[in-house]
Amino acid sequence: MNPENPASGATGSTRYVIGVDVGTGSARAGIFDVTGHMLASAKRDITLFHASGSIVEQSSGEIWTAVCDSVKDALSQSAVSPDQVAGIGFDATCSLVVLGTGGKPLPVGPSEKAERDIIVWMDHRAVDQAERINATGHAVLKFVGGRISPEMETPKLLWLLENRPAVFEAAWQFFDLTDFLTWRATGDLSRSTCTVTCKWTYLAHERRWDESYFRTVGLGVLADEGFARIGQRVVDGGTPLGSGLTAQAAAELGLNAGTPVATGVIDAHAGGIGTVGADGEPEACLGYVFGTSSCTMTTTRDPVFVPGVWGPYFSAMVPDAWLNEGGQSVAGAAIERLLAMHPAAADAQRQAAQAGQSLPVMLADLAAQAARTAHGSSEAVLLANGLHVVPEFLGNRAPFADPHARAVIAGLTMEDDLDSLVALYIAGICSIGYGLRQIIEAQAKAGAPIKRIVISGGAGRLDLVRQLLADATGKPLLATQAEDPVLLGSAMLGGVAGGQFENLRSAMAKMSHISNAYEPAAGDIAALHDDRYRAFTKLQDVAREIRQ
Repeated sequence: MNPENPASGATGSTRYVIGVDVGTGSARAGIFDVTGHMLASAKRDITLFHASGSIVEQSSGEIWTAVCDSVKDALSQSAVSPDQVAGIGFDATCSLVVLGTGGKPLPVGPSEKAERDIIVWMDHRAVDQAERINATGHAVLKFVGGRISPEMETPKLLWLLENRPAVFEAAWQFFDLTDFLTWRATGDLSRSTCTVTCKWTYLAHERRWDESYFRTVGLGVLADEGFARIGQRVVDGGTPLGSGLTAQAAAELGLNAGTPVATGVIDAHAGGIGTVGADGEPEACLGYVFGTSSCTMTTTRDPVFVPGVWGPYFSAMVPDAWLNEGGQSVAGAAIERLLAMHPAAADAQRQAAQAGQSLPVMLADLAAQAARTAHGSSEAVLLANGLHVVPEFLGNRAPFADPHARAVIAGLTMEDDLDSLVALYIAGICSIGYGLRQIIEAQAKAGAPIKRIVISGGAGRLDLVRQLLADATGKPLLATQAEDPVLLGSAMLGGVAGGQFENLRSAMAKMSHISNAYEPAAGDIAALHDDRYRAFTKLQDVAREIRQ
């Protein structure tokens, strides 16, 4: 439970909303009041199954159990009764769930284990299928930045059709993970505008699937069926589904049958919902979710086409507005991989554990201590002198849409002490900032400039990290009061479905609030970041040239 919000804060007359977030490694639930104040949260880890060929899978059954346990635990901590819950909202990673008749799980990979029925978002088995889809040059692709990613669902569906034809034929429904959760909760097969527009090529601005796209890329069978297996009814986030929680789902979650359930969104977009409305000007802010991966979300009044940046998507996050989405396949995970490669990592990990810290937190503390000068934590960049990183371990999602890109480290020495590990950590964080800056500049050039960054995500909670990102991008960075903006965004959806707010924009304005602002450094520090950014882009160019 949040120590600042004791269970005694829940009163019988007050209404509360629940947000559920299913990330890559865990399922979490949070209980909020309608001002955005979180009373309690709970978490359950979920399993990732890895196999050769860039295969990453999960179990929908395990995930649903983890969701239910998290909700029940959070309710218990908060002392909120089921009668007080006005609504529940879900978000999840954009992973593909494959179910047979009656919701039976089907095996999506060579393990032949039916419980492994999810192709995880980060699974890159469909690189070849994505390349062939891109080679068609179909008009739909202009709404995904010109190139579809193997992380999206139609390349994965094509892989299934070509490599697991019996499973493809036996599938009753193909769900995005968020839509699986809302179906499991309500029995309603409606899909979210967010999920199918951002990851399945649904044209939300025209409220239709493009039949010719599916026939062109080899998935004509889905068109023949009238898209019955991927969604015939598509509704915006926050729309109440079915008759609320079914009796079975309510019993499993510890809630009342009929509790309103909102149409969900992708996890990163929940973070955007939970942040970009905090200053009252969503169109001026870039929502930046910095977790295992990173996601950038930019809202515009009119559609803006940015090469290498996904979208524009209509009503995928903020209702009746357009969204451009970028980011990187690995961000927090890239920092973890980077640190694990260093000779001092194992000893440092033990030292951090003894202090009750994670390794990144310990390294950030050490860097902040070393940088305590007139410029504060901004001078931590000096610790990375001569060391440069391009953290593209799993390709470049934006603005190059290049799944074949790989990481580069330049400037390594023979040093193997803790100080050199701190330097590598700082270089890595700065490199995440330079990748973000590259996306911001590409969007501005295309006609979608932003004034501020609003951050969320577990990897972006440290003050040092936030300051370095502001410095690396040259943009003010804002943090919200919410301890967990992603959970807050899902709770907002539940609040809208439960009638606590007139619409999602109203919920965003009333439940999200700015806590801290980080201004970018000027002078010599800004000039140093300019130099390092130029080095970053040169290393990208050289790596691309070598690979070709």
